[in-house]
Amino acid sequence: MTGRVALISGGGRGIGAAIGAHLAGRGWRVVAADRDIEGLTPPDGVRLVRCDVADEADVARLIEGVAAHEGRLDGLVCNAGFMIRKPIGALGLAEWRAVIDTHLTSIFLLVRGAEAMLRAAKGAIVTIASTRAHMSEPDTESYAAAKGGIVALSHALAVSLGPDVRVNCISPGWIDTGKYPIAPSDHAQHPAGRVGTVADIAALAAFLLGPDSGFCTGAEFVADGGMTRKMIYTE
Repeated sequence: MTGRVALISGGGRGIGAAIGAHLAGRGWRVVAADRDIEGLTPPDGVRLVRCDVADEADVARLIEGVAAHEGRLDGLVCNAGFMIRKPIGALGLAEWRAVIDTHLTSIFLLVRGAEAMLRAAKGAIVTIASTRAHMSEPDTESYAAAKGGIVALSHALAVSLGPDVRVNCISPGWIDTGKYPIAPSDHAQHPAGRVGTVADIAALAAFLLGPDSGFCTGAEFVADGGMTRKMIYTE
């Protein structure tokens, strides 16, 4: 993988940062884009760039910067996103659009801008959706809609960009990003026996970006410790 270049949206923290560090450790040059980079110190091999990937002009400048500084693009990881949890009657249209645009419109903007470089490199794209594309908690309509859209957009892109560029989607379940404490009962409810880690998703993303997954495209990879296969009913 030495010499290959990856661009990661939402790459400053959490899953995005873990993917960037993992790829850099394998010899990739990584560009991590995030709208809030204050106080962040990227690891060796990662160039951190401030960018709001929901903004068309920002994305254009980001892609131009990759072309100018790195000169190529082999992998694109679309990870940016956030949640607004509100009853639908209290959710403003601007809030709805902010969630949809950050998750979903950003992928359109990034892929449109990076298509030529990705085709030239016979590259790969990994999108980060969620098991919330398939199941929900109350008051998460904008987030669920965005994540479901990512799953569908990913297979559409795979068909449109193939065979030059492969596109796959990861749908994480409960991943410990260090924001909240994890109790033993949280681990125990998972068929895998534990909550997921950012390293789990980083390793899967690296596989999907690399040559060992060359026959995988248009697919959704659910990484949730088995939770979406577990029947849960109140007795």
